[in-house]
Amino acid sequence: MNGNMTSENGQKEEITVFRARLKSARELRGMSQGELAEKAKLPPSSVSHFEGGKRKPSFDNLRKLAGALNVTTDYLLGRTERTEVPREADVLFRNVNKLTEKDRALAEDFIKMLAERKG
Repeated sequence: MNGNMTSENGQKEEITVFRARLKSARELRGMSQGELAEKAKLPPSSVSHFEGGKRKPSFDNLRKLAGALNVTTDYLLGRTERTEVPREADVLFRNVNKLTEKDRALAEDFIKMLAERKG
C-alpha cells in the first residue's frame, strides 16, 4: 500500500509542477491561454485543462507546448531548472559551423535586424 501511495503522491507532485511551470512560462512570455493554444496548434480548452490539472498532455502535446514557449520538456516536467532550449538545439544555430565568417556576420546582422523590427 505504501508503494502505491508514494507513486500516487509522486504523480500528483509531477502534475502540480507541470501546471505551475506551464502557467509561469506562459505568463513570462506575456501570452494568454488562447495565444499559447494557437501557437502550439492546440484547442484553447486543452491549455486550460492542462493548467487546471484536469488533463495531462500527451507526449506530442508536451512537445508542442514546450516549443511554443521556447522551453524544454524537461523544464515543464520539473526535471531541470533551466528554462531555455540549449543553443545547439536551436534551429538557427544547427548549421552555423558550416558558414564562412562572411556569411556568419551577414546572418548575425540579419537576425539583429529581425529582432529589432517592429510588427
